[in-house]
Amino acid sequence: MHKGIIFDMDGVLADTEGFYSRRRAEYLKAVGYSSIEQTYDFTGSNERDLWEVIVPNDHELRQELMIGYRAYRKMHPVPFRELADPEVRPLFQELKSRGIKIGIASSSDPKSIRAMTDATGITELVDYILSGEECVAHKPSPEIYLRVLETLGLEANQALVVEDSPIGIRSGKRANIKVLALKPQNGTNPDQSEADAILNKLTDVLRYL
Repeated sequence: MHKGIIFDMDGVLADTEGFYSRRRAEYLKAVGYSSIEQTYDFTGSNERDLWEVIVPNDHELRQELMIGYRAYRKMHPVPFRELADPEVRPLFQELKSRGIKIGIASSSDPKSIRAMTDATGITELVDYILSGEECVAHKPSPEIYLRVLETLGLEANQALVVEDSPIGIRSGKRANIKVLALKPQNGTNPDQSEADAILNKLTDVLRYL
């Protein structure tokens, strides 16, 4: 019997990937640096790896752009109320009523994750949140999922992971957890072949408890 579910955030609890892509492209254009958003899929990537791809050979420029983008993000926050899946809060309430532990394991920074949980009214329903920025190794390393499991007091076979990106799916699988991949609602078609099952909508996770 499964006693806990660990959710990724971006692309699972909120359809943020398109917003992130547009915001990065607008920032890079504003500072006179061409965007490569159309040639590389950043879905599930952490900030460090993302900027190493955008600026691979100039450490000083990379750091300058990263610092500038952090300021730009504050001026252009994610509209989580608009982008969050409307099923999130009802689903989490149902899970809590069944005694299911809830974790969030996201590559996003802690402030962004908290902004999402506050905007959707689920902060008090979540048992543990861990950001990839708080980990030594990033997805697809299993570290983030192993640490959430430990904090929730669960064995791998007692939990489920809900992911969307190939990187995130691989991270959950490397932690030996059953991974359910949420089919994107935005028309994209990421490779989810490594997942144990595909969810057409978020509440389908209830079928696997």
